[in-house]
Amino acid sequence: MKVVLQRVSSARVVVGEETTGAVGEGLLVLLGVLRGDGEADAVRLAEKVARFRVFRDDQGRMNLSALDREAQVLVVSQFTLAADGRKGRRPSFERAAPPEEAEALYERFVARLEELGLECATGRFGAMMSVELVNDGPVTFVLEEPAPDRLP
Repeated sequence: MKVVLQRVSSARVVVGEETTGAVGEGLLVLLGVLRGDGEADAVRLAEKVARFRVFRDDQGRMNLSALDREAQVLVVSQFTLAADGRKGRRPSFERAAPPEEAEALYERFVARLEELGLECATGRFGAMMSVELVNDGPVTFVLEEPAPDRLP
């Protein structure tokens, strides 16, 4: 699994004319599910996101997590995070998990964040979405589970 994690002042996802999810101060999580990912990966990565210290404390240092701040989280599926662009000019998506597997793991990831006590909003799996955000900082991180050094 691969995540692009952004600290935001606000974010929303729109499908057609409908806003399917929106948050104020919190996190925007773009989630890509890779072939071979399993439930344990989804749970571990959700726990890492929830505890990843990206919010400022009283001294202005990034010492607080989404759990510490009781931050809102907007989770959007993004299979293009599985892209491999090393060959040619067209990305390969062979690393992406099949849609039915990816959707189940996406839902498990969101469920784990909610189990930890975070308020989550989502996009619509598999839909064409417009994502709007105000990146706070800007603060953006890329996280993977398993870690890239353990990938095949």
